[in-house]
Amino acid sequence: MNILITGANGQLGNEMQVLSKENAGHVYFFTDVQELDICDEQAVCQFVRSNQINIIVNCAAYTAVDKAEDDPEFCDKLNHVAPGYLAAAAEACGAALIQVSTDYVFDGTGHIPYTEDMAPCPNSVYGTTKLAGEQAVMENCSRAMIIRTAWLYSIYGNNFVKTMLRLGRERETLGVVFDQIGTPTYANDLARAIFAAINKGIVSGIYHFSDEGVCSWYDFTLAIHRLAGITTCKVSPLHTDEFPAKAPRPHYSVLDKTKIKKTLDIEIPHWESSLKKCIELLEK
Repeated sequence: MNILITGANGQLGNEMQVLSKENAGHVYFFTDVQELDICDEQAVCQFVRSNQINIIVNCAAYTAVDKAEDDPEFCDKLNHVAPGYLAAAAEACGAALIQVSTDYVFDGTGHIPYTEDMAPCPNSVYGTTKLAGEQAVMENCSRAMIIRTAWLYSIYGNNFVKTMLRLGRERETLGVVFDQIGTPTYANDLARAIFAAINKGIVSGIYHFSDEGVCSWYDFTLAIHRLAGITTCKVSPLHTDEFPAKAPRPHYSVLDKTKIKKTLDIEIPHWESSLKKCIELLEK
């Protein structure tokens, strides 16, 4: 199959490149904005048609959650309009599309893990545009798979794990919020789930994926420092209102993964075992 992976220079896109070597039976087209501007409808249609693409995996997104509050137009273009273009191009060529979405489509006021049939209720520009992107994809492509994820990190790019490692070595004290609960997701694990979907066959619908387990950002930080052997930084728990941000964060965004585990017949690792793998790679 001919597989187009957009946003190839991001965390997930880079992991897809790594795992493509383990899935060598396909022809891959890895693109970022320099190779293909997914906000250009004509360019998207031409690329998908001329390269006879069978599956699109859209890893591109506007993910600067706070900045999005001041840049809603471009955020909407990248997270909502562009996925619609990809979906329409896929449909015109009989291709399938995997669209990566987010826990931010929920407001985080719940207290039990979110299932796919729970009503979305975003309360930020980022979450609103990602939900609109989901809807555009489902409306324009009959073979569309939406995978919502959360708390993504990897050895690539800027992310929470890298930041906590750096701050843990630079500072003697650090405050991290303890009243936001979710599940860290190693981008390599998400990439493996995407390849499982590709190799098993795309089953349309909305799915949730994160690693197993639950923690707060505070607990996550303690684990990062412990696994990296950082002992010189005292980490203290903070309330969300002690750490002001432009965009509201979900207080609870644990995703129920039952559906994707059954559909793809996969096991998902616990977040701490995946974190250990990531830190070992970063510390090499």
